[in-house]
Amino acid sequence: MEFAGIGYSEEQIQLLDIASEFCREKSPISSVRALLESDTGYDAAVWQEIVGLGWLAIAVPEAQGGVGLSLGEVVPVVEQMGRNLLASPFVTTITAQQALLAGGTSAQQAEWLPRLAAGEIGTLALGEAHGDWDLANIIATATRADGQIRLSGTKHFVLWADSADLLIVSAQLDGKAALILVEKSDIPAGALRRETIVDETRRSFALSLDGISVSEDAVLDISRTSAALAQIELAVNLLQSAEMCGGSQAVIDYTLDYLRTRKQFGKLIGEYQALKHPMVDAYVGYEKARTHLYSAAHSFADQGRGEVAVRMAKAAADGAYSFAADRAIQFHGGFGFTHDCDAGLHRRAAIFHASQFGDAAWQRGKLADLLF
Repeated sequence: MEFAGIGYSEEQIQLLDIASEFCREKSPISSVRALLESDTGYDAAVWQEIVGLGWLAIAVPEAQGGVGLSLGEVVPVVEQMGRNLLASPFVTTITAQQALLAGGTSAQQAEWLPRLAAGEIGTLALGEAHGDWDLANIIATATRADGQIRLSGTKHFVLWADSADLLIVSAQLDGKAALILVEKSDIPAGALRRETIVDETRRSFALSLDGISVSEDAVLDISRTSAALAQIELAVNLLQSAEMCGGSQAVIDYTLDYLRTRKQFGKLIGEYQALKHPMVDAYVGYEKARTHLYSAAHSFADQGRGEVAVRMAKAAADGAYSFAADRAIQFHGGFGFTHDCDAGLHRRAAIFHASQFGDAAWQRGKLADLLF
C-alpha cells in the first residue's frame, strides 16, 4: 500500500483492520441515532471495550504505561470512528495526552498519562466567546492567592466535559499564557452548562471558571506553554482530518447505495451524468484528502514539514467532507433535508469540525505564511 511515496506502517495496517471491524459492529447508524437522545452521548460499555483494546495507550510512552507509538498510529482508529460516527471522548483524551507530553512537568506526566492511558477521560477547555482560532488569544485569567491558583472567565466548546476526569484549561497567569490542570472534583456544581451545537453526536459544554481554585502544582510548565499550544493545535487538526476522511468515505458509500437503487422515470438515477460526475468529484476529493492525511500522519513529528502536512490535510479534508455531504443531501431530494437522512448527520459533523481549530480557508492562510 503506497501513495505519494509514503506507505502505511505495519501498526497502522493492523489498527485499521481492527478498528474497521470494531467501529462498524459497535456503531451502526441505529446506535448513533439512539445516542443522540442519551444523557452522556456515548455508550459507556463501548468506551470500556475501547479501553480494553489499548487504543488510549497507543501514543503514550512506555515509561508512562503506554505502547510507545506515535500519534500517526492513532490516525487509522480515528478515521474509522469518523466513518461510523462512533461517539466517544477518545479524541479529546488523546489530545489531553498530547498536551501533557508537550507541556507537562515530569510529575504531571507520571501521574496523569498512565491514568488517561488506562481509561480516565480527558478534555481541553481552550475556546472562548471571541471564537478566535489563535489559542494564545486568552481572556480567562488565573491569579495566585494563598498558595492556590484562582481561575476566572468562561470557556466554550468543552467537549465531553461532564464525563471528564481531567480538564486542561488555558488562562492568563502573571501576564503569560498558561495551561492548568483542573480535576472533576475541582469543578463546583452548576459550573457546566450544556451547549446546543450543530453536531448532535457530540456533547459540548460552557465551563464557568469562577470559583475554581487549584494548587500551584496544577500549572503546566510555563516555559513550554507555547510549544504545548502548538502541539495541541496540530494534534487536534490531524485527528479531525482523520474523522473527516472517514466520514467522507461513509457519506459517499451511502449516496452511491441510493443512486444504485432509486428509480425515476423508470431509470436508476445513478445513470444520469448530472449525478455521476459530482460523485466522481467527491471520490477524487476524498482520495486526495486521505493521501494528505496519511502524509501528515507520517511526518507529524518532523519540525516544519509536519505542520505544513497537517494544515494541508485539514484543508483538504474539510473541503472533501463538506462537498460529499452536500451532494448526498442534494441527491436524496426532499428526504435529504429531513432529520431521518443520515447524510445530514455527516454534514453537521463537517460544519462542526470546520468551526473548531481552523477551517480550510484559515489553514490555507497559515500555509501561505509557511510556504511563501
